[in-house]
Amino acid sequence: MPFPPDTPRPPSAPPTALSGADALPLRGITLLVVDDSRFASDALRLICIRLGARLRRAETLAAARAFLASHRPDVVIVDLGLPDGRGEDLITDLRRNGVPVLATSGDPDGRAPALAAGACGYLDKPVPGVAAFQQLILGSLGLAHPPPDSAPHAPATPDTLAFRDDLARASPLIGGADSSYATGFLRSLGRSAGDHALEAAALAAADGPATGPGQAALARLVTARLAEIHPLA
Repeated sequence: MPFPPDTPRPPSAPPTALSGADALPLRGITLLVVDDSRFASDALRLICIRLGARLRRAETLAAARAFLASHRPDVVIVDLGLPDGRGEDLITDLRRNGVPVLATSGDPDGRAPALAAGACGYLDKPVPGVAAFQQLILGSLGLAHPPPDSAPHAPATPDTLAFRDDLARASPLIGGADSSYATGFLRSLGRSAGDHALEAAALAAADGPATGPGQAALARLVTARLAEIHPLA
């Protein structure tokens, strides 16, 4: 579910350099995350709350382009695998227009194509932590980095129901026409959530045919995971 939209505001100069002693070192900075995973987006939302940044979300390339037609966030974070295309296309367009953009993915091989498309940095999934995220955002804006030991280090743990929602989203796509998207989505989700069995099952399914045993095994695992998490828990 998208976060509430920003009110339109004219483009402004980047925020000034912030002190590491500031309790909210990203205060005044607005981020747009383009990511179809509620679980991954929720992790970023919790980090942004701690650091004082405002976060807006788009689930697709089309939604992101519609948002950007009337809003200019300070930094855009683009997932590489999206339901309606590749994030690299949006990254290239954003850099052409001078917008600082970071790429993110649960695919360890995503860094090189993302940087080649013009991303000024790469955010691995799972999110490496509050301090690393803070430095990556400030670096993309050309701002002074606070000393590493002055930034919060505790990881942000997203809501379990966000994980369930992502599983439910991908479940009906396994083994169908969108199986390639589903396996990539679930591989990234497993990596973000630290669910190594899910990550491995999605990778195995991606290496086989859409109607093969790998897809069936992945479907069974996703069904089991959904049964473990009560929707009203």
